[in-house]
Amino acid sequence: MHDRIDVGRRRLWGWAIGAIGLLALGCATARAESGQEWTSYGGDAANTRFSGLDQITTGNVANLQVAWAFPLGVLEGQESTPLVIGDTMYVTSPRGPKYVYALDAHNGALRWRYAPELPADVSAAVCCGSVNRGVAYANGRVFVSRLDGFLVALDAKSGKQLWKSKVSDYRKGDDMTSPPTIVKSLVVTGYAGGEYATRGSIAAFDQETGKEVWRTYTTPAAGEPGSETWPSVDSAMHGGGDAWLVGSYDAKLNLIYYGTSNPAPWAAHPRGPDKSDYGQFTNLYTASTLALDADTGKIVWYYQTTPYDAWDFDDVNEKVLVDLDIDGHSVPALMTADRNGFFYVLDRRTGKLISADPFTHVTWATGIGEDGRPVEVADRRPKLNNWAHDMCPSFYGGKNFPPTSYDPQTKLSYIPTFNLCMDEVGRDVGPPHDGIFYLGTEFDCCKYGPGGNGGEFVAWDPVARKKVWGIKEAMPFVGGALTTAGGLVFYGNMQGELKALDARTGAMLWHFATGSGISQGPITYELDGRQYVAALSGRLSGPPSFAGALGAQLTAAVPEGGTMFVFALPAK
Repeated sequence: MHDRIDVGRRRLWGWAIGAIGLLALGCATARAESGQEWTSYGGDAANTRFSGLDQITTGNVANLQVAWAFPLGVLEGQESTPLVIGDTMYVTSPRGPKYVYALDAHNGALRWRYAPELPADVSAAVCCGSVNRGVAYANGRVFVSRLDGFLVALDAKSGKQLWKSKVSDYRKGDDMTSPPTIVKSLVVTGYAGGEYATRGSIAAFDQETGKEVWRTYTTPAAGEPGSETWPSVDSAMHGGGDAWLVGSYDAKLNLIYYGTSNPAPWAAHPRGPDKSDYGQFTNLYTASTLALDADTGKIVWYYQTTPYDAWDFDDVNEKVLVDLDIDGHSVPALMTADRNGFFYVLDRRTGKLISADPFTHVTWATGIGEDGRPVEVADRRPKLNNWAHDMCPSFYGGKNFPPTSYDPQTKLSYIPTFNLCMDEVGRDVGPPHDGIFYLGTEFDCCKYGPGGNGGEFVAWDPVARKKVWGIKEAMPFVGGALTTAGGLVFYGNMQGELKALDARTGAMLWHFATGSGISQGPITYELDGRQYVAALSGRLSGPPSFAGALGAQLTAAVPEGGTMFVFALPAK
């Protein structure tokens, strides 16, 4: 085991060492504060979800009111992040998406609607809801990742389809739910599938033509680096590691950052020795942060947060790129609040671990060792026919897809967390089949952790490595965050309450009942000198279904919905 110290941080190829050294010279922060527009999922290529707008402040946010609202056409979980380009807003609905809307961002008037024809069986092999998290934009084109495995480019002015390229096979379970990442002349995307017998990959396409430029698989083929971490070639070829959420991009380093999902199957015994002393069987590059060369797709470095995962601890959560002042030095950092319950800070040039600390209740590990690996609690690893009890966090993670936000004014990260625990055991798993769940586990999920609350909205200091304040939420599935230069942090909850807090203290300054659950983070933009805040409301349906009786109780307590609300201060 100790022969492989720093396995998750080492270079894969010698050529990368020299390249990184050159790229690092003169590096400044990758964060670009969002201005009047909201041009990407995370507000900028660094996924900070911070806006420099400051018309709405701690002093006047109490006067915020609905400016307009728009029905999204589907009563289901609304996970889309709207984009605002010029005076046009682009937003999607769930189910495919069923619709992509282009709206007048002043008032919600419809400019065009794209309604793709999708196969009747498109949701047959979807793990966790037929959701869509929005689109990407570049050079007059809107890029849509579809549930049927196609990436589509639309003309931004008319909605006309310009090209359609196949990324993955939805029949195998490889569907797409998140927007792609814009990198120079490329549009880059991964796909879902970690609950199926699939092999993950990240692919880049030419923005103008839709032609595939490169593709990087996230589990190794025979003889490739990392193949020794699997018991067989076949296990790696069905080993998951899907990049189903969003990427980040550092233009100075020319690196794209993506996280990968759990290995397949969930049960660990087909993938290694079924014990905490797993040796070489780390199952690369699953549950990992990957840094890819933007021009070639080659893996420059990786860091594996949960080697030989047995808990469904995907490392897909957004990678936030900021420069942190640590011990008097400016460090180009990558931050991620991982599903496994630890908040990681890495050097984004090399993947070197800077710090890792629990940001929620964690029982499956006591910390992160000097070798970068979790120090496991042996009886909290589920094994074949051997139950592990009171594992915290549950397979929903300490944090799931609802995004964090980093505020450069407070220097805090804002994290929507879970407080759920579970019991789990490994079971026999048959041969892999396309489009059939490939889990091999039995589980009892979920129960609330300490305090009896379902989640908490946490302000976290990534340098001091501690929680500064937190707002406990009765229900789990706390919504994503938005911070602004007005000193505010916005987020919503499963009950449908949108809140504005003082970003420094956590004091609640304003709230609004939307009538259904809020899971995605709000956005903000400015038109004609007026700042707006937009949030989507619609109860999650797929994720709670895994939580048994608790999930049914939560679903019954929250009405369905499908509305986007846009707020502003009263017009002068």
